[in-house]
Amino acid sequence: MGIGDGSSNGSQQSARKEIRDETTPLLPVKVEEEDGFHEFNGASFSGAVFNLSTTIVGAGIMALPASIKMLGIIPGILMIIIVALLTEASIDMLVRCSHQGKITSYGWLMGEVFGQWGRIALQASVIINNVGVLIVYMIIIGDVLSGTTSSGVHHRGILEGWFGAHLWNSRPIVLLATALLVFAPLVSFKRLDSLRYTSALSVALAVVFVVITAGIAIIKLFNGTVAMPKLFPELDGLNSIWNLFTAVPVLVTAYICHYNVHSIDNELEDRTQIKPIVRTSLVLCSSVYIATSFFAYLLFGEGTLDDVLANFDANLGIPFSSVFDDIVRVSYAAHVMLVFPIVFFALRLNLDGLLFPTWRHISRDNKRFAIITIALLTVIYLAAILIPSIWDAFQFTGATAAVLIGFIFPAMVVLRDSYGIATKRDKILAVTMIVLAVLSNSVALYSDAMNMFRKKEVA
Repeated sequence: MGIGDGSSNGSQQSARKEIRDETTPLLPVKVEEEDGFHEFNGASFSGAVFNLSTTIVGAGIMALPASIKMLGIIPGILMIIIVALLTEASIDMLVRCSHQGKITSYGWLMGEVFGQWGRIALQASVIINNVGVLIVYMIIIGDVLSGTTSSGVHHRGILEGWFGAHLWNSRPIVLLATALLVFAPLVSFKRLDSLRYTSALSVALAVVFVVITAGIAIIKLFNGTVAMPKLFPELDGLNSIWNLFTAVPVLVTAYICHYNVHSIDNELEDRTQIKPIVRTSLVLCSSVYIATSFFAYLLFGEGTLDDVLANFDANLGIPFSSVFDDIVRVSYAAHVMLVFPIVFFALRLNLDGLLFPTWRHISRDNKRFAIITIALLTVIYLAAILIPSIWDAFQFTGATAAVLIGFIFPAMVVLRDSYGIATKRDKILAVTMIVLAVLSNSVALYSDAMNMFRKKEVA
């Protein structure tokens, strides 16, 4: 994360070079604006839960049904629960160490424990992870509004279905319009709590998606038109076992929210609330993940696509099928649009902290704020045009940066135990997380590489 905040007193040159005061919040309680001071009395419990839940429930939910298809119902749901428990444990490690050392950012914590290179490693990981996730968000929006092609089959987008194929509703134009008209205004806020209402709406839209998907699946189940899903994976050789590990990065990415925990913690009226906030958010998000994965896989079976939203372009076998198709896709596209600024907030903060570690806080430098924001939006937009699949993006970020942010770095902080608060249980859990993370993601990367080579040989 950004390494803290600082004063803007003095000349312009000294303001840029000043060292940030590490004891201040990630964003100041009072931010001096041209027209005076604006009081901020702290974020509420519900606002913090919505912001953290929105950070968690992003695009990962769309790839989870494909993970369940690969793992089977029982192992898949167990994996969702296990990753949620490990996520709670890793966040608890970060929060306890940060409170003990009176530290207000993840980057600062890594810097205190491992020095400058620890801070840089964390910031670089957050940048890689969040850029990947935001590219996925744009890919999903493009899939929903403009359509996508999978395995030679074209799945029409909403605009294409309503108006036919035209230049104005092509993927590049639609994503450009979304970036300018939706993302640009939302990412202009300088305080995370300013997004609490859009976060609440995004969680509600995710619930709408789950409820409709579950309702359709239950109706078809009673009508006897749903095939029995597989409870366990089908294994027919060593390669099929290796392939199971490719679902692990997707599950890991679905829970990565660590980069925003300190921002939320710093803005709370009562910082002791952060632990129940994290627990509440994880319970809510895990429930949404399990319900979505189970009912979407039940509904589409082995035809479940990497981005399950692309499945909602055909006849669902119920009355008003096309209406429900559109409601599901529009609601989740809107959800993703509202999640985007939450993830972007941490991305911009970490990039600024990496490039300008001793300059005044980005929230007090409008020119730097605008330049970094525009540059990031441009890179994400161009990448979303070039990368064809959300599974490809998830595999890379989940197997590399996400696992570092979510599990390896928190475990390393506990094992170093700079503040003398780690218990024997903490250290055993930390070692377990590192071993599981390294082994599972190494196998996932190996399996992905082998699959890519096989595809090239077939081609």
